[in-house]
Amino acid sequence: MKRGVGAGPDLALIHGWGLGSAVWQPLVAALSRTWRVHLVDLPGYGESSGGSEDFTQAARDLIDALPDSVTLCGWSLGAMLAMRAALLAPQRVAGLLLVGATASFTQRGDSYPAQAPPVLDSFSDSLGRQPEQTLQRFVALLCQGDQHARTLTRTLLACLRGQPAPAGETLRRGLDWLREVDLRPLLPTMTTRCLLIHGEHDRLNPVAAAQYLATTLPDARLEIVAGAGHAPFLTDPEHFVRLLEAFCHARPAT
Repeated sequence: MKRGVGAGPDLALIHGWGLGSAVWQPLVAALSRTWRVHLVDLPGYGESSGGSEDFTQAARDLIDALPDSVTLCGWSLGAMLAMRAALLAPQRVAGLLLVGATASFTQRGDSYPAQAPPVLDSFSDSLGRQPEQTLQRFVALLCQGDQHARTLTRTLLACLRGQPAPAGETLRRGLDWLREVDLRPLLPTMTTRCLLIHGEHDRLNPVAAAQYLATTLPDARLEIVAGAGHAPFLTDPEHFVRLLEAFCHARPAT
């Protein structure tokens, strides 16, 4: 994890699958005026070592590496890890910002809005043969539906090229987590207040998944970003920062 930038309350930014902490870089200057920003590299990304194969242990390692009273801002897979970390150590987490989040990425034979297993299977199959092309295909998928899809795709492809590529084992482990983890049974026990920020046209985790979280988590509010896909923090960074500021500065419910 990179050293905290700025001064103020602690805010940890947790990236998703395939793209490291550099994905947050366009927001760091604005956020560091209000918070001490921690850019978290998930296990196997950036300067982070391989870490645990176990999802719950990875969430425990994540929160153990951060200061007390930290606000966790997780995107996609990072949001799942943030939720699990807050469930493991609620006394250490001031709030949860869940971006493009879902409780279960993969369909499990019920009506929950999630991806069909063959989507992950296709990424797993191509990782060993064409890892670079697989990541590029993933970037194109997460940008689909966004009103600025072409610009956003170029930005994220540049982000991929500008940082060391995660090892195939790291990417495989992340796909395993997305395939296996289902947080739904744990959600009613969440005591941390949450803000959900979700793109209107998210093609990876549909808005219905965020609506499920908003109605199942005990203290949660949903903000849908018009015209955005799976990365609303890049579609409209200024709006995203305003939402974070309003959430973090609001008084917790009593």
